[in-house]
Amino acid sequence: MSQVVISSFEDFLPYEGKEIGVSDWLQISQDQINTFADATLDHQWIHTDPERANKEGGFGSTIAHGYLTLSIVPHLWNQILKVDNLKMMINYGIESLRFAQPVLAYDEVRLHASLASIKNLRGTIKCEVAVKLEIKGQKKPAFTATCVFLYHFKD
Repeated sequence: MSQVVISSFEDFLPYEGKEIGVSDWLQISQDQINTFADATLDHQWIHTDPERANKEGGFGSTIAHGYLTLSIVPHLWNQILKVDNLKMMINYGIESLRFAQPVLAYDEVRLHASLASIKNLRGTIKCEVAVKLEIKGQKKPAFTATCVFLYHFKD
C-alpha cells in the first residue's frame, strides 16, 4: 500500500471522481469489541458474550458494534492519505451510511476510499469521500458511506 500525499487543494483535484486508495487489513479482536462496549456502555450480549452469541446469535460468533467499525475510519483513512501543510482537519459529517453486513470477532477489514467531490469554500477544502469497509472473504461490505472532511491548509 502506498500513501497518497496531499499538500493543497490542487493536489486533491486529480483524484476527484477516482479511487484514492485502499488501507491495510485490520483484524477486529474480541478485546477491541469489549473495550468499545466499555467505552460506549453498550454491552449487548451479541457483542460481548461469545458463548451465547455462538449459540443464539445466528452468526456463530460475537459481532463488532456497527459504530466500532465506523470509528476505525480515521485510522484506516490515515493509511491511505497523508496530508502535509495542514493547519486543521475537521470530521464534518457522514452521509448515506448503510451497514450491510456484520463484522464478526476476528474478521479482517480494510477501507476503500474514493474522492466523490471536492470544493474550495473560501480557503476551507470540503472533501466528500466515498468509503466502503470490506470484510476479508465476504462479497458484501460491512458498510458504505460518504465521509465529509474539512481541510484547512497553512497557506
